[in-house]
Amino acid sequence: MARKLRRKIGEILVEDGHITKVQLKAALEASSGTSKKVGDVLLEQGACTEVFIVKALAEQFGMEFLALDGSDGEQTPDMSLIPKDIIQKHTIVPLGKQGDKLQLVIHDPLNLELLDLLRFRLNCELVPILSTKSAIESFIGKASGKEVSIIADTSLITDSVDVSIDSSIDASIDVDDDQAPIVKLVSRFISEAVRNRTSDIHIEPMEDRVVLRYRIDGVCHVRDNLPKRMQSSILARLKLMAGVNIAEKRIPQDGRIKMPIDGEQVDFRVSTCPAYHGESVVLRILRPDSVRIGLKNIGLEQENFDSFNKLIRRPNGILLVTGPTGSGKTTTLYSALDVLNRPDRKIITAEDPVEYSFAGINQCQVRDSIGLTFSIILRAMLRQAPNIILVGEIRDREVADIAIQAALTGHLVFSTLHTNDAPSAITRLIDMGVKPYLVASSIQAIMAQRLIRVLCSDCKQKDDKPEPRFLKIVGISESEVALGGIYKAVGCTKCGGVGFKGRKAIFEMLVMNAEVRELAFNRAPLGQIRQAGIRAGMKTLVEDGKIKILNGETTPEEISRFAQAEALLEGNVDI
Repeated sequence: MARKLRRKIGEILVEDGHITKVQLKAALEASSGTSKKVGDVLLEQGACTEVFIVKALAEQFGMEFLALDGSDGEQTPDMSLIPKDIIQKHTIVPLGKQGDKLQLVIHDPLNLELLDLLRFRLNCELVPILSTKSAIESFIGKASGKEVSIIADTSLITDSVDVSIDSSIDASIDVDDDQAPIVKLVSRFISEAVRNRTSDIHIEPMEDRVVLRYRIDGVCHVRDNLPKRMQSSILARLKLMAGVNIAEKRIPQDGRIKMPIDGEQVDFRVSTCPAYHGESVVLRILRPDSVRIGLKNIGLEQENFDSFNKLIRRPNGILLVTGPTGSGKTTTLYSALDVLNRPDRKIITAEDPVEYSFAGINQCQVRDSIGLTFSIILRAMLRQAPNIILVGEIRDREVADIAIQAALTGHLVFSTLHTNDAPSAITRLIDMGVKPYLVASSIQAIMAQRLIRVLCSDCKQKDDKPEPRFLKIVGISESEVALGGIYKAVGCTKCGGVGFKGRKAIFEMLVMNAEVRELAFNRAPLGQIRQAGIRAGMKTLVEDGKIKILNGETTPEEISRFAQAEALLEGNVDI
């Protein structure tokens, strides 16, 4: 079926009898070779009034026309729906809101980029309605005269639930008039993400849209659905900022962005990955302050804190931190290095990539493209006479063997491993091909961790009727509930309505003793190693989480996210 052609504005004006064909011809000739629109030329020549031209535009684009003159039956605009500086800057008037759709009076239906920017900024769908520019300006002027001056107070924002706007980014929509709309859009959502405690920004192309998501406190939230037509421009802008090949769309690429936000330089690690509907881009926000929070603040309970403090001061051996990607392993290790970083100690790290720069520490970045691998850096490290070595990750037997040899020859080695819990690290190393007696003799301790969300201190409330199913998963008895230490998430403006603000880690620390070393040497099953660790005083992830629940720091539901699979396998709970 052939697409219906849109009628031209000149044709509409002639058919409605507002101009003649001669006047239209003269206007077309005057606008030819210039950037002027036919309607503007007709207005300049006095051939037609502004009202008739805008009415013709409304008919051309199938839009509603509003006179904004207080005529009988006209809806009264609600100026409190959007910030006043935005109203004045773009000459727009908010008419009303129904659900998530905002009726917005505009004067130029062809300014699609502005509509996209406003839709993103106001976090709602827009229903544009046309009016003349002079009528909109007159209405804004009258409204400004009755209310507080827009220039004098740009921070007045309605407390209505309908306006989900972060006032901290009010000024970010209009940074430079000559700046491209896509540049402004990308800069704005990056700035907004940083201010909203986001750890990752996800730009994910779909069949008919581009999904923008923020990961806040470990949970992804959909921020907006951007138009599909903006996909290539947004991706090109991000790749240009990251310093990667814009033309390459077939293979994954990694880059970095550094940009000033609120007077501070913020680093971003950028990863692109080809997907079915276009390249998916993830920006990891690197916050230097997040790895300098100190051992006291990462979530270690006093018993684990004392043990960890003793372990990191040993002269040699391996200390492993395990857990999935994004569980805070790097933060824990850097917090330890921050304590140990003294002029009398030489510390060298091998990382892929170096995410945070530390004064006083020699940091080496892995570059597989030129053959600079973990193993090569580790061999070079040992000739540098270090006291402490940090290996970003033990990925294979070669790296594991070198790290173990370093530990056995008088070095203290920190590293990470991807396993589900602490005892699994022993069997994982043996599965890699490391000899059991080397594992048993070199490892001092293994610490598994997960990040859990912390309840917002401003809105959390005592939970009088906690869900029994979750209490059973985390092992909280009725008598412990009766003590009144169970809290629930509520949600307020300070936490964005989710009830949680910030994260802490829960830990499972397995300190190697004679029994555990003997089991590792004999390739004992994982269950036996775990039971030996518990007998030696190891608190499991669930038990550590239980302490934080009873302290009012988090909820049983939050800890259950990590404990549920284990509880189901052991038959402790029915779902």
